[in-house]
Amino acid sequence: MAADLDLVFDGPTTASTTVALAHGAGAAMDSPFMQFFGEGLGKHGFRVVRFEYPYMAAKRATGKQRPPDREPVLRGTWMRVIEVLGCDGLVIGGKSMGGRIASLVADEAGVRGLVCLGYPFHPVGKPERLRVDHLRTIRTPTLIVQGERDPFGGRGEVAGYTLSSALRVAWVTDGDHGFKPRASSGRTEQQNWEAALGEIVSFLGAPSGGGEGKSRRSEDAGTVRG
Repeated sequence: MAADLDLVFDGPTTASTTVALAHGAGAAMDSPFMQFFGEGLGKHGFRVVRFEYPYMAAKRATGKQRPPDREPVLRGTWMRVIEVLGCDGLVIGGKSMGGRIASLVADEAGVRGLVCLGYPFHPVGKPERLRVDHLRTIRTPTLIVQGERDPFGGRGEVAGYTLSSALRVAWVTDGDHGFKPRASSGRTEQQNWEAALGEIVSFLGAPSGGGEGKSRRSEDAGTVRG
């Protein structure tokens, strides 16, 4: 494994499906959101891998805030992770920017599936700047789990987009970009996270190859339903 890739694993090492998840622009791979979905999928029997882009890894090492890397660096990091893990049984994705960059390399890499948690369809307040061109033709089986009130693309907006038949959007009730609902909805953030996790598990299908596994770091190098 490349020495500069620090990977965190959840779930059984022998699982037939591996899910690699990248963080969003502002929060690291061990944020509460990322830990919930990494550990949650691991408990469902999937092998889950979390990693950080270079700018976030540098922030962890130095304590200094850094802006996200440019897109070629982000894409290149994904391709190195995919090379290390191999494409057999590999599903890629992540939170916001992490999922968006995964969606840009999914077809090229030949992975089995793609899962995006809160896809940034456009910048906040700029609905005319759509980031959907590649989603119109993507061939990789894709699940986007999206909050109904997401300022990066809510339910009313996304309904008007023309997207690939390989892509399905699952809506989280009254959720924002992190799936948090308003108190008036009668739902909790935990309920929405659990609902989102259920959508991902259903999309991935039943795993095989072992039981639960605990989170662990490593320096060593199923069927997805759409």
